[in-house]
Amino acid sequence: MIFTFIEWNVSPEIFHLGPLSIRWYGFLFAMAFVAGYFIMSTIFRKENRSKQDLEQLSVYMIFGTVIGARLGHCLFYNPTYYLANPIEILKVWEGGLASHGAAIGIIISQYIFSKKNKNYDLMWILDRIVIVVALGGSFIRLGNLFNSEIIGHPTQVSWAFIFTSVDDLPRHPTQLYESIAYLIIFFVLWMIYQKGNAKTKKGFLLGLFLILVFTFRFFVEFLKENQSTFEAGMALNMGQLLSIPFVIAGIVFIIQSSKPKVKK
Repeated sequence: MIFTFIEWNVSPEIFHLGPLSIRWYGFLFAMAFVAGYFIMSTIFRKENRSKQDLEQLSVYMIFGTVIGARLGHCLFYNPTYYLANPIEILKVWEGGLASHGAAIGIIISQYIFSKKNKNYDLMWILDRIVIVVALGGSFIRLGNLFNSEIIGHPTQVSWAFIFTSVDDLPRHPTQLYESIAYLIIFFVLWMIYQKGNAKTKKGFLLGLFLILVFTFRFFVEFLKENQSTFEAGMALNMGQLLSIPFVIAGIVFIIQSSKPKVKK
């Protein structure tokens, strides 16, 4: 049987002007925040919340995502190097962001926001912010595809990609698998929100997000190349080990959200 694989030789750069380079990853990363802002605007209007509050929340969101993702990459995947060279942590433009770190950073940033804005309950925020986080994850994984990074293991499936900047082996396009999965999860969460379940079951959307995203992340890791050399020989890689507590937390949130409210 003759296989026709997809040869992926798309440049990660959209265009450049002198020393300035506009790359697909940066563009899609920015678009994730733009799309998220418009969706959250719809939510805030629907629930009669202030636009000024949304703008403030968005700032917290951006800083929480970027700082958390960068620190997550540095401390989860190469702590020895970065702790010995802490100035390298600041070089975000050189690449290296971790979704598990981003998740932690988002939670912390929204916790700080809720403490400074007493009329916003943390769970109310997280139940709605995860909707746009799922969509953002889809955008960012497309950025990884354009960068030919986070590649999958060699395979002979007919939809395999040959990442020409890496080698000439057909591989699982795991970035595309994740992007599609996160897009589906976004639509699921959005439909549930529109039906009003987020208002009656506090923590339900957050729990469902954690279960769906990190369960998928756990299993797709079996198709990926390791991101760090220390993962070689491990039964479960770092991405899988980090996903397990998020799934457990999601189950806890789902259980808590299903308990009947105690009338005071």
